[in-house]
Amino acid sequence: MALLVVGCGERAAAFHGIDITGADYAQGFDLPDQDGRRRTLADFRGKVVVVFFGYTQCPDVCPTSLTELAEAKRLLGPEGERLQGIFISVDPQRDTPEVMRAYMASFDPSFLALRASPEELPALAKAFKIYYKKVPGPTPTSYTMDHSAGSYVYDTQGRVRLYHRYGSGAQALADDVRRLLAQG
Repeated sequence: MALLVVGCGERAAAFHGIDITGADYAQGFDLPDQDGRRRTLADFRGKVVVVFFGYTQCPDVCPTSLTELAEAKRLLGPEGERLQGIFISVDPQRDTPEVMRAYMASFDPSFLALRASPEELPALAKAFKIYYKKVPGPTPTSYTMDHSAGSYVYDTQGRVRLYHRYGSGAQALADDVRRLLAQG
């Protein structure tokens, strides 16, 4: 658990996620969403943004993480409107805009899915320090994707602040989002 040290006379608040404030990676994206609109972190100024990399046919980690994110939003009550969930596909071959639109709607209608082209994905993964690898299946289209399972959390100014490990829990994420919203 990392500590955030605040100004003189103020209490230090512990985050549940790993404090990566000032990191030189995970600085942003410029990708089309499931509706074809290009998105950047600047689009969400004033909101805390949580970015997760995965794929729609993931059997466990992705649906669990997105369910946790939706639950964190619910736990925030009215403040949940200031939380933006972003899913970035590591499987652009199968994750078409139509597939991603349907997938995201099953978690929260405000969450967005972004898709890099197969040519853009390696550089994006490197910029975020995430891992992904295609694992062949019994048929050419039944492969799985190994991938990093944590989430990046950005403050209301679009600065990367935290890395939440897979399985941290909705309450821990909601607590951290609430702290970042309070910081403005």
